Amino acid sequence: MPDTDRILDRINSPEDLKGLSQSDLVKLAEEMRDEIIQTVSRTGGHLASNLGVVELTIALHTVFDSPRDKILWDVSHQAYPHKLLTGRRERFFTLRQEGGLSGFVRRDESEHDPFGAGHASTSISAALGLAKARDLRGGSEEVIAVIGDGALTGGLALEGMNNAQDLDTDVIIVLNDNEMSIAENVTALSYHLAKLRMDPLYQSIENRAKNTLERSSIGKRLARTAEGLSHGVTHLIGAKNGIIFEELGFRYLGPIDGHNITLLMEVFENAKKIRGPVLIHVQTIKGKGYEHAEANSRKFHGISGFTVADGKIEKTNGFSSFKDAFEETLIELAEKDPRITAITAAMPDGTGLAAFSKRFPDRYFDVGIAEEHAVTFAAGLAAGGIRPVVAIYSTFLQRAYDQIIHDVCLQNLPVVFVLDRAGIVGEDGPTHHGAFDLSYLRHIPGMTLMAPRDTNQLRDMLLTALTHDGPIAIRYPRGGGPTAYEHKSPSLLTIGQSEQLRSGNDACILAVGPVVYSALKAADILAEEGISVQVIDARFVKPLDEKAILKAVKQCGHLVVVEENTKLGGLGSAVLELFASECINVPVKLMGLPDRFIEHATPESILQSLGLSAEGIVQSVREICGKAGLVDNQPKTQPAEA
Repeated sequence: MPDTDRILDRINSPEDLKGLSQSDLVKLAEEMRDEIIQTVSRTGGHLASNLGVVELTIALHTVFDSPRDKILWDVSHQAYPHKLLTGRRERFFTLRQEGGLSGFVRRDESEHDPFGAGHASTSISAALGLAKARDLRGGSEEVIAVIGDGALTGGLALEGMNNAQDLDTDVIIVLNDNEMSIAENVTALSYHLAKLRMDPLYQSIENRAKNTLERSSIGKRLARTAEGLSHGVTHLIGAKNGIIFEELGFRYLGPIDGHNITLLMEVFENAKKIRGPVLIHVQTIKGKGYEHAEANSRKFHGISGFTVADGKIEKTNGFSSFKDAFEETLIELAEKDPRITAITAAMPDGTGLAAFSKRFPDRYFDVGIAEEHAVTFAAGLAAGGIRPVVAIYSTFLQRAYDQIIHDVCLQNLPVVFVLDRAGIVGEDGPTHHGAFDLSYLRHIPGMTLMAPRDTNQLRDMLLTALTHDGPIAIRYPRGGGPTAYEHKSPSLLTIGQSEQLRSGNDACILAVGPVVYSALKAADILAEEGISVQVIDARFVKPLDEKAILKAVKQCGHLVVVEENTKLGGLGSAVLELFASECINVPVKLMGLPDRFIEHATPESILQSLGLSAEGIVQSVREICGKAGLVDNQPKTQPAEA
């Protein structure tokens, strides 16, 4: 039963905030933090980023009128407080659970979510689009984009800011400055923001500006909140910092305390009166209100369940993860080859480069949330005789598609792409599933594409990749491998050569990645039914081992292809293209992800529902062999005739 004394339990829409006193709003912030901590401890999710924007969210929804006014959340991994205040409180316990609330904002989830997000740096461009749509319709609603200082380093965010002055429309950008993206920010812009926060000259001029306004009748109210002064005022007095935003056409307000609700509300009210683009620089503490998250916001950015009392985070399984195997192997190989470098787009922890960055600081590059730059930067390194490894989540590498084609593959440069979170990632849902990489990489000329079935094979593939004279990619899923990690010495693989793991005559299962183990399990089940199944680990999606596949279908006459990628353009498509070119006509069953975006749930539940489990593979083999009625060696009972 809910605590009936809680203010939060009386908030069913932003309208319910309007009559609350300042003390009530402060109490509400405490209750919201507790609700988020307790919920995320059970469901997992993004914790530190959400705890940091509680007061900011309350102030936004108190001053503005959502859903009439449009509030956009960049990335939206800080939107849990927003969900609590916009009619989703009673369902908040379903966060990231199958059939429950998404961990991100979605247009189809609430009218208070005007623009969906899951990737960084999109909010400014989207807000400008919404603002111009309003202008064209003759509307009057406010449009507000909340973007973090990390996401502001992304090229798309800077492109949007660059266009704002030319569009000449009313839009408010709230820069949530917590000095972090996921890890610490490293770009020139982050240094500029640090100067705004800490430069004694700026602070001195801000105080002088406050005194100037206090002596004027029109400035008394704004002067009471010196942190909220327009940087246009401080610039006139002589401030040298912060002018970058005003040169881009924004009226700059800040920096202000992002945990002071009263101050935030006053600044937002003033911003509503300013015509044209406005940028409000808000300082917040990532992980605010939970000591473990404040002390280690990187660790508590995106987490599984944890114990609230001591902050102990749950482990997913007992096996070493693909990420750990990659990290260990890369360091081993870099010890022997000084040409090896590593690149991340603001995710050293998630991609497994944190240890590498400490061991080889001069050969490690964090380029910020700028995947396009990461790829072309790697191309430049490769052109200069270096062996760069670009470690990026599968879903985020999509953002650098043109750079992969134009800057890497067209020039046949030896860049190694290491794609974590390939396939189904689970509770983060459709924005984070790595569902398309086999397809969007396979059709690029010159690209070699591999997928390890376990962590031991990953070691072999990384060694192979770093000796290959051309672009090459390795993709693997989130979490632990399906077998124990043996820490064995890596071996070179023959490019384009598959591996037969089991012989058979009735059907062949061609699989790639960890689903190979599901295929082996399926073969064991089918053997008990008298169906002899051959299992081949493709290992390489490109180049395809055409000789081995043609030999297998000649022996077996039936083929099932299994992949954790969309069926459009992946391994199965490559096989069908081969058969078409060879004029081969045999029964083929493609198993992979359907042509739709996959909702959030546990990876196991999703794979089971899509038939990508051992049981699903068994059924597919039965069907293709014409023995679908077999269950436990017995035919299915046929229904009696009516």
